[in-house]
Amino acid sequence: MAERHARLLLFLSILTPQCSAARAFTPLRFSVEPTDTLAVRGLPAVLNCSVAGGEAAVARVEWRKDGTFLNLAADERRRLLPGGSLFIGAVVHSKHNRPDEGVYQCTATLDSLGSISSRTARLTVAGVPRFSGQPEAVSVHAGGSEVLNCEVSAELGPFAHWERAGVAVEMDGRLVQLPNGALVISEASSADAGPYRCVIEGLGPLKASEDVQLHVLPGAGLEERLEVLLGPVSLAKPVGETVLLPCVVKGSPVPTIGWMRNAKAVDQSDERISVIGGGVLRIANLTSEDSGTYSCRADNSNESVETQAKLTVLVPPQFLKKPSNIYAHEAMDIIFECNVTGFPAPTVKWVKNGDAVIPSDYFKIVNQHDLQVLGLVKSDEGFYQCMAENEAGNIQAGAQLIILEQDVALPTSAVPSLTSATTDHVASGPGERPGPAPTAPRDLVASLVSTRFIKLTWRLPAELHGENLTYSVFHSLHGSSRERVENTTAPGEMQVTIQNLMPDTKYTFRVVASNRNGLGESSPPLTVATQPEVQVPGPAPNLQAASITSTSVTLTWERPLTGNGEIHTYKLYYSEKGQDTEQDLDVAGLSYTMTGLKKFTEYSFRMVAYNKHGPGVSTEDLLIQTLSDVPSAAPQNVSLEVQNSKSIMIRWQPPPPGTLNGELTAYKIRYRKSGRRGEAAEVMTTQLSQLIDGLDSGAEYSFRLSASTTNGTGPATEWLTAETFESDLDESQVPGMPSSLHVRPLVNSIVVSWTPPENQYIVVRGYSIAYGIGSPHAQTIKVDYKQRYYSIDNLDPSSHYVITLKAFNNMGEGIPVYESAITRSQSDPIDPEIDLFELFHHPPHTPAPDPSPMLPPVGVQASVVSHDAIKVSWADNSLPKNQKITDSRYYTIRWKTNIPANTKYKVANATTLTHTVANLKANTLYEFSVMVTKGRRTSTWSMTAHGTTFETLPTSAPKDVTVVSKEGRPRTININWQPPSEANGKITGYIIYYSTDVNAEVHDWVVEPVMGNRLTHQIQELTLDTTYYFKIQARNSKGMGPLSDTVQFRTPKAEPLDKMSSDQGFQGKAGGRSTLPDHGFGSSLDKPGITGSHENHILVIVIIVSVGVFTIVAVVVGAVLCTRRSNSQQKKKRAACKSTNGSHKSKSTSKDLKPPDLWIHHERVEMKPIDKSPEPNLVMTETPIPRNTQEPSGHEVEESVSTLAGRRGVRPKIMMPFDPQPPQPVISAHPIHSLDHLHHHHHHHYHPPPRGYLHHQISLRAPATPSTPVPYVDRAPSSESVRTQPPAPQPPSAAELQQSEAVIKEEDPPSYKPPSAHVHPSHPMKSFAVPTVSVSAHNPPSSALPCTPLLAQPVPGVKTASIGTLGRARAPVAVTVPSAPDSAETSKMLPTKETAYETDELSEEMAHLEGLMKDLNAITTA
Repeated sequence: MAERHARLLLFLSILTPQCSAARAFTPLRFSVEPTDTLAVRGLPAVLNCSVAGGEAAVARVEWRKDGTFLNLAADERRRLLPGGSLFIGAVVHSKHNRPDEGVYQCTATLDSLGSISSRTARLTVAGVPRFSGQPEAVSVHAGGSEVLNCEVSAELGPFAHWERAGVAVEMDGRLVQLPNGALVISEASSADAGPYRCVIEGLGPLKASEDVQLHVLPGAGLEERLEVLLGPVSLAKPVGETVLLPCVVKGSPVPTIGWMRNAKAVDQSDERISVIGGGVLRIANLTSEDSGTYSCRADNSNESVETQAKLTVLVPPQFLKKPSNIYAHEAMDIIFECNVTGFPAPTVKWVKNGDAVIPSDYFKIVNQHDLQVLGLVKSDEGFYQCMAENEAGNIQAGAQLIILEQDVALPTSAVPSLTSATTDHVASGPGERPGPAPTAPRDLVASLVSTRFIKLTWRLPAELHGENLTYSVFHSLHGSSRERVENTTAPGEMQVTIQNLMPDTKYTFRVVASNRNGLGESSPPLTVATQPEVQVPGPAPNLQAASITSTSVTLTWERPLTGNGEIHTYKLYYSEKGQDTEQDLDVAGLSYTMTGLKKFTEYSFRMVAYNKHGPGVSTEDLLIQTLSDVPSAAPQNVSLEVQNSKSIMIRWQPPPPGTLNGELTAYKIRYRKSGRRGEAAEVMTTQLSQLIDGLDSGAEYSFRLSASTTNGTGPATEWLTAETFESDLDESQVPGMPSSLHVRPLVNSIVVSWTPPENQYIVVRGYSIAYGIGSPHAQTIKVDYKQRYYSIDNLDPSSHYVITLKAFNNMGEGIPVYESAITRSQSDPIDPEIDLFELFHHPPHTPAPDPSPMLPPVGVQASVVSHDAIKVSWADNSLPKNQKITDSRYYTIRWKTNIPANTKYKVANATTLTHTVANLKANTLYEFSVMVTKGRRTSTWSMTAHGTTFETLPTSAPKDVTVVSKEGRPRTININWQPPSEANGKITGYIIYYSTDVNAEVHDWVVEPVMGNRLTHQIQELTLDTTYYFKIQARNSKGMGPLSDTVQFRTPKAEPLDKMSSDQGFQGKAGGRSTLPDHGFGSSLDKPGITGSHENHILVIVIIVSVGVFTIVAVVVGAVLCTRRSNSQQKKKRAACKSTNGSHKSKSTSKDLKPPDLWIHHERVEMKPIDKSPEPNLVMTETPIPRNTQEPSGHEVEESVSTLAGRRGVRPKIMMPFDPQPPQPVISAHPIHSLDHLHHHHHHHYHPPPRGYLHHQISLRAPATPSTPVPYVDRAPSSESVRTQPPAPQPPSAAELQQSEAVIKEEDPPSYKPPSAHVHPSHPMKSFAVPTVSVSAHNPPSSALPCTPLLAQPVPGVKTASIGTLGRARAPVAVTVPSAPDSAETSKMLPTKETAYETDELSEEMAHLEGLMKDLNAITTA
């Protein structure tokens, strides 16, 4: 062995001076490589690249974008700088067009040597400055923390900053701006309050958000639960960068923030780590040890909250060993070494001359990342690069392989990279030959042939021409040109064993001898086949298969006849028919049932038995097909074409391959008129299109399609809609002129393309193309109406042709459009497939004509990926069969929602045959189409494909949530809402949450589920006088959406009796508090002195009789007063009555006058004194008006009622005016207990009632003393006659007066009905309501009868209030209880003497009334 090494060293030393014949390696490398760049729209951008080395000056630099070479010569915006950098003049970036954004790579090429590629760099463009949402105003307690969000995209974050009151906010340890633009304010003080706005600057014009206010509240306040405003989120950052983990928590008392990593407190003594902004963890210069789970804990004296996130520190790839340059000879084996590290573990790929190396039998990846090349050939020469990439970045390192001629010695530097099979061949040939080489070895034979190896022997060459011959054995698979070499182990040895061969396989061998002069002649080739395996089992006999179901097959076999020992296992190999990949599995026994197969698919099975020697002989392939089933997918690319007002054409393509699951028997089409779910018609067909006729004009129809096999019908498509025309397309006139015509001349043909006429409402049956030399009338061709281009062939070169194009229908041909073109000469052939830019770029060439259109992509499919993404794929018939793109063509994908009204498309470009469209709406049907562009040639749009995105959770809450009380049932409410605007699927239900505690946890609220088709719900048995909070959540098949905003509602205080509800129609404001009092008039709760019973019916009868007597007396008094008038006064009265009667002539005559029946109901209306200072203004409104804050509370009213009950023996005096023309109202009197919520205050104004409504007033006077007169004054501003009652002997006190109001409801029947006051019975003898009737305010009367004047003028202590309406708005009827004015005020309030009654007459009549009232009081007190 030592002798052998000595000879080898001696041989190398002799060859060393002669190694100059070996070509030197070329030092080609990158001194500068591109890096990730953030560009600004409209501004220039540069991607740096520089080539270094001795050959750098002649290296050709090119750029790739997204894997495709850029044609910089034809690009006006992008150009190559002298050093090799890429310059983009003005970056283009819009919502639908982003040509500059992508992944770039620099490539340097040396002709005849090879290419190297740089690492990749991503160019990101900061797009149009826009805010996805506006910040919101917030409030924070002094010393607390708050967050102002600036919702911008990630690329706009570096350009965003905050301003307060127009001045930039300076960031410090208290104010921190996060990478996403959010502003964190901690330890808030009053100086922080003010308007804030987020500003995007540096991307053109300044873009600012709306101003929002930050309110700083006093620090001392109620305790507030902790709330995490902004917590950390899991993220990954590269080594060396700075990360901010936010943790902003608000609450009172202000919490303290602590951080932990992997359950251990963060070491803040490290200068790289700090907590800023009240709780934001800042880690600078990240290292891999900083990875872990970070927890933020906020704690105050009351509670604590915790949130956590994971931080992953990424380590970019780094080379531990780079590949080295290698010299080698043909047929040798070499290894390029490459060892990299990083986190995550980098992926390694090898590139040769800029193209990826695909692993094969001769190119193998060994030792995880090393590249082994077996059996080198001359074409393997070039530059090899190891490229490693992970999420943190990518790197590259390269080496050069030089294949030397066999007579050139390999330099010693190349030895370490050679495999053991070729190491001995390093110095097999001299650089210069001093003498001849050996002749061919003789008698090459295979002395030993086995299943896995072959031993070869030979004899010496006929002419040695030297001593110490070495031999090289070249071998290859029979028929292959790529050889491998095996060298003998020692000089003079004439045998070699070739290992690792395949059994029963033919190999070709040849041997070459070499001496110090180099390689000699080759022996004749020898072909030898290895032996088949003989110690292994034979084939398993009687292999049979039977289909059990559509997805399973049962196989049976028998034991091999020649087992050659015990059978250890069987291996079952199977594959789909037509597939090259074969799968296998180990089975035991003599049968096996294979499951999980594809339906109605033919499979190939074979069986191999294994014994201790290995695999045996395989059986013959057995073919069997699984059973058929119903289709598992619906037909695709369904399109609807409205033909006319009566028919629609539906077209489709079969279900995707592999989903039909059987022999197609028919397609089933179901259609119906939209809105009629149960009336669907059905059509069966075996074609790929069907005309549906007999439809209604101008109607919308829905269609769905399914495929059927013998097993049944598969899933159907989504319902697609189309609307027939209101009327058919017009064919009463010829079509218009085509809107455009383009021609492209070639040598023997002209390609014509056009667009249809602009008027789409005229029928086009086809197009007529006429052409000729000098005249268009030589030849005429007609094409279908759908065609948009045509190639006119067999033309003469260098000839001037005139071409016309006309659209035609059954009425004739339309106006032609003309174009001319000169075909090219024979010496100037132009291939339609080549790019014409170079031919027409420089003068004196004329510009290239419009190119012919390309074939549109076919087989467009839309595969739904998720709820917001669909993958679109297609095929290109203009590509080779392997569909490999080798030119600069690109594809444009457009899509829109499949809504007839939506004509707005979105587009994207792609350089591959697939593209994933993202950011789509969930549960939405989209249609896609594709066109291809190559240079200046484009195709038409392909057929459309449809895809419906998956459903996802609702992303918005139900809206317009309202709560209203149910009329007449205060314990029942109706809650109404509208569906969420972003349902993201079919709403299957709603959940209503309600509670009396708005701060309670959600799981503590009462839950009521509602079906998804309901938008209202009734909730019963609520508690009176209680505030409830409601919120609603929607759900679909994917889960629950967010909760709506909380809606507040307070139930009424009291539950009205049924009759009161039905007769009076009292209504409270929806969603607010009811105006019904807890203890209003007629209530017997907690009132001392009132002990009546509902069962005391005798008192009711007595009171009714008393009222009748009282009415008769009042009429008699009125008659007596009228008859005692003086003659002059009666004349005036008669004249006034005539005037009044004339104005009411349409209603009745004076002889029909009847006094109204007056009912006294001892029910919910009762007199209550009000202890209140006089108020001069009379408030009148048509809506319930609460009292102002100066009026007494409910408790005070109850006490005053109790006082009134104790004075029941006091006699009141009641004035009852009568209208000369009786109306037909139903007086509904209702008291107001509390009017706390005053919505409308009318001060110093009187609103007259509307025309057509009668204004009634009830005048109630408390007991008067004999010494003080009480005046009654009519409304001053009106023209009504004013009559005044002479002073009464007893003045009432203000505390004993009651204020109320009544509403008049006019009945529809014209017949006269006496007015009556309707109230619900609550207790007899507790209320006293007397209605009085006056004429309308716009028709001032002068009564001919003696009547008491109306009281409409505001009087101190008089109040009016509207209770409500019954069915519609009515004019309010005032129920006035005047306070007794001082005697000094009486004189100025008295009317003129002409209209006053005499004092003695009135006093006498009132004395009679007082007597009657005494009797009435005696009855009630008894």
